[in-house]
Parts: sequence; structure tokens; C-alpha cells
Amino acid sequence: MDIHLYIEEAVQVTFAFIIGAILGIEREFRSKPAGFRTMILICVGSCLYTILSKELGGSGSDDRIASNIVTGIGFIGAGVIFKEGISVNGLTTAALVWTTAALGMAIGNHNYPVALVVTSMVVVVLFILEPVQQYIRRFHKVKDYRIRVDEGKTMFRTQLEDLCLSKGLGCRCMKTSKEQHNAIYLYRITSPDKNYDAVNEFLLHHPDVCGFDV
Repeated sequence: MDIHLYIEEAVQVTFAFIIGAILGIEREFRSKPAGFRTMILICVGSCLYTILSKELGGSGSDDRIASNIVTGIGFIGAGVIFKEGISVNGLTTAALVWTTAALGMAIGNHNYPVALVVTSMVVVVLFILEPVQQYIRRFHKVKDYRIRVDEGKTMFRTQLEDLCLSKGLGCRCMKTSKEQHNAIYLYRITSPDKNYDAVNEFLLHHPDVCGFDV
């Protein structure tokens, strides 16, 4: 029994706990699916698996354990990604889950400098770059509309495209499909002044439109 080894390993998992907590605070603050406790468990678990792989696997097998950690963490990452309308949410949280597992592995392999540097980068991305992203979105002039229309109504597309033309909006049908008794149109509409009120009002009050997502 090597008490010094156990103390060293306890320090490693404690450090992983702290790193996971730091990253989880931001996700918990934004009410994301993988929050405070989840990030702690991912970081500590990855660290522990890395430690055990070095003790149990023998020489030359560490990489196999690491690859299995990456594979397993992919299932958790996939679980936090969901589709809402035509938008996909949870990609940042999934990427953070993946990165947190990598940090736990780095700590378990005694690579503290890299773990600290990467943690600092992630904190900058989560806490500082989010306002920058919101500022960039202010210049976004394109919206995608997924519109459900009664299948037999053939004049809708002409009417929508005429409206966009009259308002000076760019309008392009990206995809057409069928869903039960509805025709599904995916339109990409460009507004130079980022004003889509005319399009929204048209879709809200058009008798042939069954629903739409932006």
C-alpha cells in the first residue's frame, strides 16, 4: 500500500472536480441540459478512468481506454442536442461535454499545465465571447422559414415570392417535401434591414398556411 500514490490520485480527482465545477457553473447559469453536477461527474469520471487505465491496463493499453472514454462521452453529448423547429440547439453544451472529458483525461495523465491553459480558454469562450457572438448576430440578415401549407393550395408560393419581391426581400425556396396532407417549404429569406414583420404577418394571416417555424 503506497499512501503517497493514493494521496496523489486524490489530488488529481479533486482537481478534476474543481475544473468540472468551474465549467458547469456557466451551463447551470444558462439552464442548459448538462449543468453543474453533470460537468463535475464527467470531468471526475474521465480522470478516474484514465488513472485506472494506467494501473490496470499495463504497458501499451492506455490509448485504448482513452479511445473508449471518447466513444462513451459521445453518447452523452448526443443526448443534449435537440432540434426545435428548424433550429438545432445544444451543440455548445455537447462540445463542452467533450472538452470536459478531455480535461479530465489530461488531469488523470498528470498534464496539469495543458489542463489549466485549456480551462482558461474554455472560460473565455463561455463567459467572454458570448456577448461577441450576440453582437455578430445583429448583422445576420438571413432567416430560414419552414412553412406547412395545405397540399392542394398551389398559389401560396407565388404569393409569398411576390410579397418578398414587393418588399425588396431576397427569397429562395431551398427544399420542398410532403408531410401527411401538408406541403412543406423551406424558404431562405434575406432582409437588408433585418425586418421580417411583413413576412411574419403574411404567414400568420394566410388561410392556406397551417404553421411555420423560423
